[in-house]
Amino acid sequence: MKTHGLILSGGPFPYSKDGSVFGNRERLLPLNKRGFYREYTVKTPGARNRGARRIVCGGTQPTAPEACYYTADHYASFRRIVQ
Repeated sequence: MKTHGLILSGGPFPYSKDGSVFGNRERLLPLNKRGFYREYTVKTPGARNRGARRIVCGGTQPTAPEACYYTADHYASFRRIVQ
């Protein structure tokens, strides 16, 4: 997945909100303190805006995340990305 590769290399990212803090308000990911998770846009074919697809990664180093998760439905569900 192209977005995951950009995360591991530190960018550059195509969307200005990429790398912003993800609050985990849905509490579907393991609980951690605020700032642990960051979100990145996965291009959604046909979408005029950022679409619904995201990768959310957690950890202290953005280019070496402890875990990353993919959502195709704008945070309603997540699947862990196996690295």
